[in-house]
Amino acid sequence: MFKAFSLIELLVITSIILILTALILPNYRLGDKNLALQRSASKLSQDLRMAQEMAMSAKEVSGAVPDGFGIYFDISSPFSYILFADKDNSHARNAGDADLETISLESNIIISNLSPASSFSVLFVPPDPTVWISGLSSGTAGRITLSIKNELTNKIISANNAGLIYIE
Repeated sequence: MFKAFSLIELLVITSIILILTALILPNYRLGDKNLALQRSASKLSQDLRMAQEMAMSAKEVSGAVPDGFGIYFDISSPFSYILFADKDNSHARNAGDADLETISLESNIIISNLSPASSFSVLFVPPDPTVWISGLSSGTAGRITLSIKNELTNKIISANNAGLIYIE
């Protein structure tokens, strides 16, 4: 005697698999986006630390040691930020500075909010390094809000004048 599955048993198993797939797939996509947001927030905080380390190590740019290294944020450029060297001791990014790298965020991740202004820089000046945020060396903190495009999920990266950088 042959043992096999009946047509009804096969249809029941197939429908159970389809229902489970329909329930799991949307959550998988959301988890993927949340992971991209977390990676972007971690990368941004690491890039801030890298600028701080470049300032402390007196890294040379074009054969000279600049007055500091920083990262510039602009809400009108929500998909990237700029690593720069302060060559004119202005304590903020301007035309006299050297842009070292434009760093792009992951796909569907944007800079949705900036504080204290819609564009500002976080600059590390050696030897301490002193931290200049939006041109001020004390009493202020920079907050960069990263979000998933067209969604409410976000991560806030904060940096203060004491050099503390953290993800909220």
